[in-house]
Amino acid sequence: MSTKDGFIRHDDVMIFRTVVEIPPLSFSIAPCEEMLFVGSCFADSIGRRFQEEKFRAVVNPYGVMYNPASIMHTVNRFLNEPGRISPKVVVFTLGTNHVYVLKETGEIVDNCQKRPQKLFEEQALSVGECCKYLAKAVGLLKDACPEVKVMVTVSPIRYAKYGFHGSVISKATLLLAAEQLKKECQGVVDYFPAFEIVNDELRDYRFYQPDMIHPSQQAIEYVWERMVESCLSKEAKDFLKEWKPIKEALAHRPFHPDSKEYKAFLGKTIDKLEHLRAKYPQMPDTEGLVHS
Repeated sequence: MSTKDGFIRHDDVMIFRTVVEIPPLSFSIAPCEEMLFVGSCFADSIGRRFQEEKFRAVVNPYGVMYNPASIMHTVNRFLNEPGRISPKVVVFTLGTNHVYVLKETGEIVDNCQKRPQKLFEEQALSVGECCKYLAKAVGLLKDACPEVKVMVTVSPIRYAKYGFHGSVISKATLLLAAEQLKKECQGVVDYFPAFEIVNDELRDYRFYQPDMIHPSQQAIEYVWERMVESCLSKEAKDFLKEWKPIKEALAHRPFHPDSKEYKAFLGKTIDKLEHLRAKYPQMPDTEGLVHS
């Protein structure tokens, strides 16, 4: 890198964006790993991307959860479900430090269930309170799945209803809580900078949906690619390379499904899929992907 003329350059080529460095994680994600995603709608988007790539991922099993208290509630409820998976990797995506408290009981609720707003009081959790709820969630996971690893991210989606200054304060609280959690749970918790990637690396409104608040599909895809690059094991990356052409072939919609050519194409694709299944027996099914 050089800045001799005031511009950042690499090999004498001008650089027009700042790339967020992602520190090495203390773990890597294996192919078709059992995973649990809990958090904001950004967790939904990234979690579905993992599902598409045949990771055995459960995504927000009781709906979107925006704050650390609701994330802890979801983890507790999920771990008590009969027949649940035993996730090796859990991803928390923190959306806000704001919670709604039922005035009658003082209980933090995860969903107001369309009850009148006057029954609830909105409160903002402190850094310490956010960390406390997240640490409890990690402890519950460790008790149930001793080898579990947790990745914490902060959603890049801003909350206009707080005012943008209020939204920044909320995100700062979550970022500080994530940093504190990582220090308290060394070797178990890592931080992935999704917030920084969208806000510092993709800082252009073309990476947002028409509401100018939510990241576009292109931005989500870029965050996914950065996750693949930095969080997946070599074996998982190799699996994705083998799965990609099969996935694309299975998703192909034929104009003439009864033609000999398409049936031959489909037969070869299914043969490749069975070969991949034999190599990765933990791979979930592909029901619904074949167009015949």
